Order: sequence, then structure tokens, then C-alpha cells
Amino acid sequence: MISVAIVEDDPVLRAVLADNINASRDMRVVAQAANVAEATPLIAAGGYDVMLCDLGLPDGSGVDVIRKEVACGRDTDILVITVFASQNKVLSAIQAGARGYLLKDERIEECLDSIRNIREGGSPISPIIARQLLGQIRQAPSQSEDVQEGGNQHSQDHATDAHSAPQLSAREYEVLNMFARGFSNAECAEILNISANTVATHIKNIYRKLEVNSRAEALFEASSHGLLSR
Repeated sequence: MISVAIVEDDPVLRAVLADNINASRDMRVVAQAANVAEATPLIAAGGYDVMLCDLGLPDGSGVDVIRKEVACGRDTDILVITVFASQNKVLSAIQAGARGYLLKDERIEECLDSIRNIREGGSPISPIIARQLLGQIRQAPSQSEDVQEGGNQHSQDHATDAHSAPQLSAREYEVLNMFARGFSNAECAEILNISANTVATHIKNIYRKLEVNSRAEALFEASSHGLLSR
């Protein structure tokens, strides 16, 4: 049984989430909070496996709630669920310790599946959020463009960057870029005509090489190194 805590200021949405979670056979809501003030004693009490956390709380930021939870050192999976996702908010939540990121317009069934997925070690993330992470690539010229437009110094800089970037296999690049486009593990397996276990192995290798623990972190690190295609 997956125990869930909800930190959400909208009472209607909070009730919908709680009702549907409690109606499922494999999870239950054990705690609820409407703001940062209520979330503080909730975190102190603990007793949950997954925290659903909104970012836009009336008395502060959900990022602060995430940091408080992470500081406890528990194996809690934090899933952000918010109405809007700017690039800065996405990165701040990930850096604070969120392992998944959904928008509130997701179907409730998808939200429930995401709770299960994150508890199984996955990192559910809305496709539009993945595009937000990719957005930072477009803020500056790519390494390849620097090489084409510059001289020998640019070539030397590119060589240094390439040397420091994690070295992924061709298949790992494919899986990584499919993740960035919002494809699930099963969809990757079907499209690439490989087994789900093989996809899982590639994911494990990608995480190890990028030194991350989640899909969101992997996309952030990969984009930082210029490993994602446009």
C-alpha cells in the first residue's frame, strides 16, 4: 500500500486527488496540507511514501516544502503537480529534490499511474515539462555551431567540452532523446524494437554516466552537456 501526502491549496483539487487515491486498491492518503505552514508539521510527522506538492502555495513556495522533506533524509518520492511550469520553476523543483513533475491538466488516471511509477523508481514527467528543460539549449549556440562559426580556438574549446561530457552509446542517445520528447519506457521499446528490459538497462546506464537518479535530473544534465538533439 502506497501512503500519500498531499500539499495543495485548492480544496477542490485536493479533494478530487484524495478521493481518487483512496478509491484505488493500492494507495491511500494519510496526510493533507493547504499551505507551507500546515506542511511543516506534516513533514515532521512523516509516515508517507509519496508527497504530491503544488509549487504555488499562498504563504510561500512549494520548493521550500520540497527542501524541508528532503532535509529529513527519508526515502520519500516527491511529485510536483502544478498549474504552470516556467523553466526556472522546473529546474528549482528538480534541484530541490523533486523526482517527477506533472501539470494539473493531466487526467486523474495519469496522476495515479505516476504515483505508482515514481514509487517503482521512475520519474514521471509531462512532455511539456521535458520541452521546458530542452528550452535552455536554445538560449545559447550549440557546440557544433560554435565550431562551424569559429576558428581553431572554438575547435579546441569544443574538443575540451566533448572530452568532459559523458560518453553515451548510440542507443543510449536514442533512448535519452526519446525521453526528452515524452515517450514512456514501453513506447521506447516498441519504437526501437527492443525489449522493455533492454530499455531499462539503457536507462540505468544513462543515469550512471550522468550521475543522476531520475529522468528529470537526466534531462537537466544532458541538456547542460548539449547531449539532446534539437
